[in-house]
Formats: sequence, structure tokens, C-alpha cells
Amino acid sequence: MLSLSVLEVFCGRRGLASAIAIPGLIFMLRFLRGVVPVPGQRLTCVLRRAYYPLQVLNSPLPHSLNQKDSTYTSPAVNMPPRSTTAVEDVEKAAPDTNTIHTSSTATIHVNDPEQVIVSWDGPEDRENPRNWSNHRRWTVTVVVSFFTFISPVASSISSPSLSAISADLKIQPGSILENMTLSIFVLAYAIGPLFWGPLSELCGRLLVLQVSNIWFLVFNTICAFAKTPTQLLIFRFLAGFGGAAPQSIGGAIVGDMWSPTERGIAMSLYSIAPLVGPSTGPLVGGWIAQKSNWHWVFWSVSIADAILQIGAFMCLRETYAPEILKRKARFVRKSTKNVIVRSVFEDLNRSWTHVMRRGMVKPIVFLATEPIVQVFALYMAVLYGVLYLSLTTFVKVLTIQYNEGPGIAGIHYLAIALGSTVGGQLGARVLTRVYLCLKAKNGGIGVPEMRLPLLMVSAATLPIGLLIYGWAVQAHAFWLVPDLGVFIFSIGIGANWTCIQTYLVDSYAIYAASAIAAVSSFRAFSGFGFPLFADEMYARLGDGWGNSILALICLVIGCPAPFVFFRYGAWLRSRSKGSSVEQ
Repeated sequence: MLSLSVLEVFCGRRGLASAIAIPGLIFMLRFLRGVVPVPGQRLTCVLRRAYYPLQVLNSPLPHSLNQKDSTYTSPAVNMPPRSTTAVEDVEKAAPDTNTIHTSSTATIHVNDPEQVIVSWDGPEDRENPRNWSNHRRWTVTVVVSFFTFISPVASSISSPSLSAISADLKIQPGSILENMTLSIFVLAYAIGPLFWGPLSELCGRLLVLQVSNIWFLVFNTICAFAKTPTQLLIFRFLAGFGGAAPQSIGGAIVGDMWSPTERGIAMSLYSIAPLVGPSTGPLVGGWIAQKSNWHWVFWSVSIADAILQIGAFMCLRETYAPEILKRKARFVRKSTKNVIVRSVFEDLNRSWTHVMRRGMVKPIVFLATEPIVQVFALYMAVLYGVLYLSLTTFVKVLTIQYNEGPGIAGIHYLAIALGSTVGGQLGARVLTRVYLCLKAKNGGIGVPEMRLPLLMVSAATLPIGLLIYGWAVQAHAFWLVPDLGVFIFSIGIGANWTCIQTYLVDSYAIYAASAIAAVSSFRAFSGFGFPLFADEMYARLGDGWGNSILALICLVIGCPAPFVFFRYGAWLRSRSKGSSVEQ
């Protein structure tokens, strides 16, 4: 049964599946969902939601139905058929098409005698992730958030162990190479989203999330066996490449399940994960460095990720609407020899290579042509760069200037974790309330720009926090004062990222993964580069002036952006080829 559950999740619980028993091994679990359309006929077919036994799967499906008895019911299940409705948008687009209504998954529209189109079975279709129960949607949201959390933990957990790693691998302390062993992981975040994000739009979120996490798990484990700096850099980069997938597609998964009016709180849970993760890494890594050796820094993450992966096998299912309908259309296509069947999102004339090439360059196109993506990518690049610069230098400030051990110094990273959590959670609630209020005032019509008022306020917390932190460290103030500055700065990061990510999901809908991939990719370059010059900058300018420059950059880029997009965002989206706004 465990094997069945694992295979079931890989395929998608209601995905195309069938059970084929071979002595001692079950290779595949399929879920039978079928309709047998007949050209030119208007049929109502009863689809069943059950695992069909092998003998039913081996029974021939009818390729034609008697008009007097147009309902085909499988003998394996005795369930009452569900009421069916047509999909309004498709009906309007093709008013003369014949329609085949199904009771489980889709409404099939016959455009001509040789083609049918599969879409949702009305707005209440239970296969639509938006119509899942709250329990199921929150379960998936939590699991995806943990995926998004574990990878950033791995990105920074080795920070307190850099000196031990340098001693073992013969790296000069304080050198760029030493800092690169930490930040090379984040560099992979710049490349991974360009691959994983579009790939999720081609073959579904679930498969990409599972495969990428296993990739991350393998190479993160191998990092502990590195014998040279080169080996460690390569393994860290490859681990980061796999860990980049949840960063780019997690927000899109949340958007798949939650409507714009609901997704504020769900998005906040997901959004704080990549912010709390980097600060949790040094907190755990500090005690590991103090009590054990640096190898366990990597092994501890791998153990936690393996447990998470087992849970994901049992809990996750496909959320991407085009992939769900494509699987349905694929089954109908295989069961029917005399018609062309496709989903409402599917183009049968496009080859896989064409789709793959186009999908992989989409984030680059967004980054090059979409002003909304460009500005927020630049802003998040600054925030992400400052965050990883702080993660790299914070432990050095506390151990050198405040004379604390690695374990105690790691506790101070709670200021970043708590600030990000407060900013994300409080920001999400304010974000949702403001959105609903503005939507009500706008006649019940919501637009993405209604996500931005909170950003107008939270953007100011970043420079304030940086100034407090920098000058408190410069003056050797009581340790609580720099922690307060970091806490305020982290509140801004959590609230800002929640606003920005929700705005992108609302603006780009089914292309949200590519839009977020573009932002994630660009910000990762600064997450890699900022720590490399951190030691040199603070050595020349000091903590006070160094952080003052960073505060000025945040002020110049971050504060005007939400006001500009609140005023002109709708105009920009109306001229965008990628924007697909849902109300």
C-alpha cells in the first residue's frame, strides 16, 4: 500500500493512472477517468472517482454509444451522477459548438466532427484546485512552504562553520573563496528558476517539485564528502540548482489553489519561508559548529529534507489546471480513435521541443520586456543582497566585536526570523483586508494594484532598520540595539516580499511561475555577489556608513515603486503580452 501511495502522488492523485500487477511489484497506479465522445452527438457521460480493478481496466471501452442510452456507467462503481454545467467562457467563445458534459472532470466541447475540447465541468468542478476543501488546500500550502523553507536553510547553515571548512579544505580565512563557499548556493538560484519555473508550466507543478527536491537532497548530502574547495563549490551549486525550484514555482502553486480574495494569508505563509529559512540556518548551524563538525551541517539538512519528501509523497497532488485537463484529454484521446481531443489550454500542433524552448526563455523575456517585473526584480535584488550580506557578516560581528561563541551568536539570527515572520503574517492580514476593502469600493472588481498600499508603508522600514543596525554596531551599543535594527529591517523584507509576490501572481495568472522565476533569478545574483564584497566594504567604510549606503539604495528604489505602479500599473498591464488578470 505504501508503494501505491508513493506512485499515486507521483502521478497526481486523480491523474491518468492504471494498476498493473506483476508478481512482487506494482509498477503503476492509474486512476480511471473516461468519456467516449462520438462525433456529432451530444452526450452526457458519467465519470467515476474510484480506483478501478484490473479486470475493469482490461475490459474494452465502447467507441460508440447508442443514442437511446447515451450514458456509459462503469460496473466497478455505483455512484449517482453529478449535475453538470457548461463552462461559460468557452461557450461564449464558441457558441455553435456541440458540448459533451461530463460529471467529474471536464466539459468537452465539440468544435467540429473531428475535434473535442476538454475544460472544467462548470465553476463548481471538484477537480479544479480552487474548489478543493480548505483542509486539502492548506495541507498542500504548508508542505510547499516547507519545501521553500528547507532550501534557504541549506543556503546559510554553513555560515558559522566557514572557519572550520576553511581550515579543513585549506582556504584562506576571510577570502572571497571562503565567502563563495556560502554564496555559490544562491548563485544557483539565478539559473534554476529559468529552468524549473517554465518546466512546471509544461509538465505540471507536482513532478517538477518532487524531482527537483530529490536532486537537492542528493547533492546537499554529497557536500559533506567534499575534499577540495572546488568539489564543495560544485556540489553546493548543484544542490542550489535543485533547491531553486520551490522558490520559483511555490508561489504559483499557491496561486493555483487560492483565488485573489483568499490567497493573502496563504501567500504570506509561503512568502516568509524563503526569508525565515536563511536566518534559521545559522541559528541551527551555530550549535552544530560548536558541538560537532562541519559535515553534520549538511547531513542534518538532508535528514530533515528526506522526512519532508516522504510527507510530500503522501500529501501533494497536481495543482496546475492546464496539466490536470491535459491528463484528462490524454486519456480520452487514447480511448477514442476517430476524434482529435485536446484540453482548452492545449495545442496539439506544437512539439515538445518548441514548447520547451519557448518556456525556458519566457522568464528572460519577462525580465527584458515587462516593466513591472523589471522594477520589482531590481528591488528584490537589493533586499535579497542585503539579507545575505547580513547573514554572512552578522556572525562575524557578534563573535569578534561582542566576543560571543558560534552557538550564542546564532541565537541573534532569531531577530531576522521573527522580523520576517511578523512582517509576513501581519502584512498578509493587512494586505487581505485592504484588498477586500478596495475591491468593495470598486464595485466588487479586484485588480492587482490593490495589493500595493501596504508596500507603500513597509518599504520605509528597510532603511530605518539598516541605519539603526549599522550605527549601533559602529558605536558598540548594547547587543539588543543592533538586534532591534535587524528586526525592523526584517519586518520590511517579510511584508514587502508578500506584497510583491502576490501582486505578480495576480498580474500574470497562469504565467506567474515565469514572472516569479524572473524575479527570483535576478535577485539571486545579488544574493551571491553582495557577500563577496561585504568584508571589504565594512573594512573601508565601517558598519555605520556601509549600512547607510545600503539604506539609501533601498530608499531610492523601494519607496517610489509602489506609488508609481498603484497609479500606472493597470496601464502597463493593458500593454503587456504576459499579463492575464483574474478577478
